[in-house]
Amino acid sequence: MKWLGILFVLFSFEASAQCKTFLINPKGDTINCTDYEGKKQGYWLTRVQPNRGNPGYDEEGYYANGLKEGTWYQYSQMGDVQAIENYRWGLKDGISKYYHVTAGLIREESWKAVNPSDPYDTVDVEDPYNPGIFNKVRVKLDGKSYKHGTWKLYDPYSGALVKTEKWYMNELESERKKREALASKANSDSTSAPKTDSVKTATKVKPQEVLDFEKKNAGKKKVRVRDGRTGG
Repeated sequence: MKWLGILFVLFSFEASAQCKTFLINPKGDTINCTDYEGKKQGYWLTRVQPNRGNPGYDEEGYYANGLKEGTWYQYSQMGDVQAIENYRWGLKDGISKYYHVTAGLIREESWKAVNPSDPYDTVDVEDPYNPGIFNKVRVKLDGKSYKHGTWKLYDPYSGALVKTEKWYMNELESERKKREALASKANSDSTSAPKTDSVKTATKVKPQEVLDFEKKNAGKKKVRVRDGRTGG
């Protein structure tokens, strides 16, 4: 990353009339444009200084109305690629790759961005009554990035794949399947359970007069009481 010869300009001229502030690189191209609404536009090249023990780095990519868009590259200050990330609406979207500064690929992530201005998406939802059958459902989501897809962890020196995780909208696929299996079983149990009469049989209560009579004649020879019953 070469910074020599970059001219910082605090005023506008005809070639960059849409920019309030910008830089000119050694090739004469306009970069790091900030428009009159204070939003970053177009190609940007920035340097992040070391902070609290964290090494500094350079990054380059494009902004659209103040939000990162498309592929962004991150470099160590020695010029080595540290990360390649993809953005949409300023959020990670698609595949992002991260590299060891002295070796190879160490991690690959998969993301799905949700438009903050229209936080709805169509997702596949498994039918609880028909396992393996998925229906398209439009749901409202938080306007952010979700872990979605396959994540891979590599040994940086051998390049061997060490670990794989599958995510579905911020939920591990294994946990999602377990949850859906439990929900499916619960639904199955509820539909197959024998139906019971929801009306409980009322307990016959003796009138107070009968109770008083029985109390008065307790211990005496059995006395027949007319309580509405029929028979001998």
